[in-house]
Amino acid sequence: MPAALCPPRVPLTRPLRNKPPRTLWGAVFALMAGLASSAPAHAAGADCGQLPASVQFEQRTWTEIRDGLACGITTVIIPVGGTEQSGPYIAAGKHNVRVLAQAERIARAVGQTLVAPVMAYVPEGGTKPRTSHMRFAGTLSIPPDVFEKLVLAAAESLRVQGFTLVVLLGDHGGYQTQLQQAADTLNTAWRGTGAKALYVRAYYDVLPHQYADWLKKTGHAGEVGLHAELSDTSLMLAVDPGMVRQKALRAGPPPSAAQGIYGGDPRGASAALGQPGLDMQVQAATKVIEAARAGQP
Repeated sequence: MPAALCPPRVPLTRPLRNKPPRTLWGAVFALMAGLASSAPAHAAGADCGQLPASVQFEQRTWTEIRDGLACGITTVIIPVGGTEQSGPYIAAGKHNVRVLAQAERIARAVGQTLVAPVMAYVPEGGTKPRTSHMRFAGTLSIPPDVFEKLVLAAAESLRVQGFTLVVLLGDHGGYQTQLQQAADTLNTAWRGTGAKALYVRAYYDVLPHQYADWLKKTGHAGEVGLHAELSDTSLMLAVDPGMVRQKALRAGPPPSAAQGIYGGDPRGASAALGQPGLDMQVQAATKVIEAARAGQP
C-alpha cells in the first residue's frame, strides 16, 4: 500500500510497566495477574498424544490449551488482517483469510505453535473526513490508539496463561510500524518474565521485494502495482479462489484507482503466480521464528 494511503502512525507512548493500579493499563494487568494466579495450574500428566490436530486456538477447549502448554506448545501467533476494499474483484476479507491460512502453515512448519483468532479490525483510514480505504464501501477502520490497545491486551492475555513467545504477524502494509512498536512495548513490560513478543517484519516485506522481483523477472513487470493488482489477486487465488470474482476479473476494463486498484493490472492473475509468493512468506517467517527460539538476535 502506498504511504499516502496509509493512516497516520500513532507512536506507542504509554509504557505498560510501573503504572499505578488506578490507571487503565494498571487495572487491566492487575486483573489479568489475579486471574492467572487463581486459575488451575497446567496439567501435570497431560497426554500430549491426544491433543487436537488443529493449530487454531479458538478450535481448542481451555483444557486442551492448558494441556498443550504443559506439552511445550508455548508459541502463539497473533495473525493481524484487516477488512478493506480490494477493488471490484477481491472480497473485503482478503487479509483475514490469507493471514489465517499463512499463519497455520507457519505454525505447522515451526511446530509447537498455536494460531490465535485473526484481528480483523485495523486502522484503514479516517471517517471524518473519509480517507484512504475508508473512501470506499467494504472497509472497516478503527483508530490507531484502539488498535494499539487491542494488540497489547491480546498479547498480554496470552502471556499470563503461559505462552512464552507471542508472534505478531501482519498481512497489511498500513500497520507494520505499529506492530513493531507494540512488540517493543511488550518486551519492555515483560522483561524478566521469560516471555517475548516477536514482530515478524520479514513476512510482509517479502511481497514488495522478493515476490515482486520474481514476478517482474517472469515477465509481469507491467502488471505489478501496489494494491489489488496482479500480485494481490494471485495470492488470493492461491489461498481461496472463492474470494475472487474471476469471471468479472477476466472481462473487466483496464484497472484504475477509481476502482480501488492502485497500479498494475490484476486481469492476468492466477493461483500459479500466487503460490510462490505465499511460499516465500512462510519460509521468511519460519526462519525468523526459529531464530528467535534458538536465542538468536
